[in-house]
Amino acid sequence: MSENESPELAGLREEIDEVERTTVRTVELGMRGLVIAIAVFVLLVGEILPWMDGANGLQVLVGQGGATGKASMVPRLFAGASLTFGVLASALALMTRRWRLTWVCALGGWFATVTGVLAIWSRQSGGGQGPGIGLIIAVVATVTIAVLWFRTAWSRS
Repeated sequence: MSENESPELAGLREEIDEVERTTVRTVELGMRGLVIAIAVFVLLVGEILPWMDGANGLQVLVGQGGATGKASMVPRLFAGASLTFGVLASALALMTRRWRLTWVCALGGWFATVTGVLAIWSRQSGGGQGPGIGLIIAVVATVTIAVLWFRTAWSRS
């Protein structure tokens, strides 16, 4: 505040600076936010459909059903990563619209995508039954979520 500035003007300047700081920390998602929300819903549907040996994604995560042994380690990792980054982090980022969370979702989404592709590969090369429809849907939804979050995070100028 300068010597010639009135208290009202100083208060207005502080209010404008606060709005600027808030704007810099947030992201406007627009239509992309709706598509991310739909992809999160599709991911949740994929989690409840069969993944391997009749077990759905949630059962794979906790090691129930046919999801036991070394062959289920990568699908279990994908189940945890997809729920953590694809559902929880995405929901938090959609609600708060923070730039930092978009990067968490983008990088975590890519980690989940890699583990998902490895989970499909491990089911195809492990003998026995291949990947279930739920695992494939979950991987496609995770790829979609990761791409959208990465494009959002990268768009910051």
